[in-house]
Amino acid sequence: MESNSPSEELPALYRAILDRVADLEALGERVEAAQLRSDATAAYSRAWDERARRRLESLLRRAVRPTAEERRRGRTSRAFGRPQRPIATPDR
Repeated sequence: MESNSPSEELPALYRAILDRVADLEALGERVEAAQLRSDATAAYSRAWDERARRRLESLLRRAVRPTAEERRRGRTSRAFGRPQRPIATPDR
């Protein structure tokens, strides 16, 4: 199966990360949210190449790990922190 080019995938990856940033902010995890936003913006604002795609994918994988607060509340994945806006990753 042929994968999409980074320029086709980066906007969706970046949007998924920003959705997670909003979830983290809603949980009061402002420091983590700010760091994630900063890292994602740095990767997204550079060349839209394979390296940027890998970096955003790495950030998204890190972001979907549950926080201590989510574990305390019984959530097993950040992706389910806000059901009306689940994290979506591009199909490959």
